Amino acid sequence: MDLEQRLLDFSLLGAGWVLWVLVALSILCIAVAVERATYLRLNSTNEIALQEAMTVFLKDGDTETFQGKLDEAGGIQARVLAAGLDAADDGHESVEEVISGTLVFEKEKADRRLLILGTVGSNAPFIGLFGTVLGIIQAFHELSKSKAAEQQAGAAEAATDAVMASISEALVATAIGLMVAIPAVILYNYFQRRVKDVMSQSRSLSHLVLAKLKTTREVS
Repeated sequence: MDLEQRLLDFSLLGAGWVLWVLVALSILCIAVAVERATYLRLNSTNEIALQEAMTVFLKDGDTETFQGKLDEAGGIQARVLAAGLDAADDGHESVEEVISGTLVFEKEKADRRLLILGTVGSNAPFIGLFGTVLGIIQAFHELSKSKAAEQQAGAAEAATDAVMASISEALVATAIGLMVAIPAVILYNYFQRRVKDVMSQSRSLSHLVLAKLKTTREVS
């Protein structure tokens, strides 16, 4: 069997299996979204507690008390600041390096699996279009077989109706592809924005902490 015949046989499988692929991708996206939402919720910092801790620390510069309140607040922002405080005795440069490294580490964990949402959102419409093309190929192949077997007018008209029905079914694949892609893109952008906001806040707070540590060290 030559390559052309193999490709034709594959094309004649139709769009049914493509629809199942899209369904599987939609389930995968839902699973990723639930997992990421759970992760961000469990690793969110108590903003009220963090703000109160920051206010007290910026006034008195008590690192031990601040460290304890950060442990109570928990979350990504608190872990970044706590990592910086742990390196305070080694100098300001060490604090900066530790904070930068912790930010990268936390961002990688927060971004984990978001690539799946972005990839599905970008490619699901093309997968749906691929299914539509396969369905149309199958429909016209069936039409050619019907016309070759039956030359009567009534049979040809019935075959044409069947082809139109097959084409309309094939177009469903494109619609499903869009239905999978649009929510995936929305979820991807949403989680990217949340991660960006958390990292930006962590970076801003770390600058304030570092400035206070420098001031305290100069005074002492």
